[in-house]
Order: sequence, then C-alpha cells, then structure tokens
Amino acid sequence: MKLIFAIVNNDDSNFVQSALTQEGFSATKLSTTGGFLKSGNTTFIIGVDDDKVDDIISIIAKHSKKRQHIVPTAATYGTGMYSSIPIEVTVGGATVFVTDVTRFEKL
Repeated sequence: MKLIFAIVNNDDSNFVQSALTQEGFSATKLSTTGGFLKSGNTTFIIGVDDDKVDDIISIIAKHSKKRQHIVPTAATYGTGMYSSIPIEVTVGGATVFVTDVTRFEKL
C-alpha cells in the first residue's frame, strides 16, 4: 500500500477532486499555502494499493495545468532605493510524493 501526497494549485483542485471521485478514489483534501508565492494550494492525501499509484498520478497530471504568472519582485541598486521589477514564474502543475505504508487500519 502507498500513501500519496499531491500538492495542487487551488485553480485545479476541484477538477482533480472530481476526476479522482469519478474514478472511485477517495482523498482527504487540505488547504495549504505555498512558500514561494504565498499562493493557495490544496494537498490531497490518498491511500491506494501499489498497482493504482500510476492511475492516480495520471489523473492528477491530466487535471493540473502549469501556467505563467507575472509577479512583482523588489530589487535594490545599492543606493538604498528599491524598485519593483515584474518577473514571469511558472505556477500550477502538481508536486506528488509517494510513500510506503507499513500499516493501515480503518476504525
């Protein structure tokens, strides 16, 4: 048995959850915040048999889209003055961790 942690952008989380449910997979959904852009994410926790891991990852990949965002960043020029320079960053997609489960009980 495996435990999957999938961190998905909030914009995609409803699509991922619907697709997982439609395919018969249960998931616990947590609201989380990313550290870099401080943007909202959803972390799904999914317990699944070993042979279903690739199915779960395929569903998540299909419904988690990467997109470009322009964000302001502060820059200093050594004069004590700051300027806001916009940069383009990639957001979205998914970060997935798969771990072994040594024991599982549903009480």
